[in-house]
Amino acid sequence: MLESNKKLYYSIKEVSEMTELKPYVLRYWESEFPSLKPSKNRAGNRTYKKHDIQVILDIKKLLYQKKFTIKGAVEELKNRSNNPVEEKTLSNSQVSALGEIKKRTKKHFKYIK
Repeated sequence: MLESNKKLYYSIKEVSEMTELKPYVLRYWESEFPSLKPSKNRAGNRTYKKHDIQVILDIKKLLYQKKFTIKGAVEELKNRSNNPVEEKTLSNSQVSALGEIKKRTKKHFKYIK
């Protein structure tokens, strides 16, 4: 998706090309989705960050693939932000167990070959 991970800001033209959406669609979505608010530079041009592009891709998926209405997509994104996914950390015993499973799996694959 993103050609250069070193770039901090993207123009509306670049985002349009990356997401395969017309610039007018991106501008319209800004008015409909509170979670999509790209900043503007001194000249007044929109500058999108990677987070903004991810929001656009989430909106696109909800509208085009999952067939949500705009209102439904706004609600879905609002619910996601209110219920963030918990980052899970593994205990030492879980890490050890996974290491043992990996070792056994490798051993079984050697016998299959």
